[in-house]
Amino acid sequence: MKRDLSGRLGMRRVIHFEINADKPQRAVKFYEKVFGWKITKWEGPVDYWLVTTGEKNLPGIDGAIMPRMEKGTTTIVIDVPSVDEFLEKIAQARGKILTEKTAIPGVGYVAYCEDTEGNVFSIYQDDPSAQ
Repeated sequence: MKRDLSGRLGMRRVIHFEINADKPQRAVKFYEKVFGWKITKWEGPVDYWLVTTGEKNLPGIDGAIMPRMEKGTTTIVIDVPSVDEFLEKIAQARGKILTEKTAIPGVGYVAYCEDTEGNVFSIYQDDPSAQ
């Protein structure tokens, strides 16, 4: 069987975080100054700043800063093999689907959800052919 981004069969990993901000550029300056993170503006179709928190050979994850969403707070992103399949699982487990499956051109697919405790998270499917 093929391994996916999670590195193990069947177990889903947190692979990314998103910090929601009222003024993303202000947040960028804060995190660069306080933690020394490297932050660059993504050249994609939405305002999104990519955050590198450390060297790739050290433990930890990278993330992003983005304009605040309606229920915006820091959001974890969980790797899944199929957004469609996991949207069904989330609904069956009484979670809420906040956004439909959305393509990130050339990257993959994402959907935002809410767990039974009101925590927002997203699921991500890697697919470079996404349009």
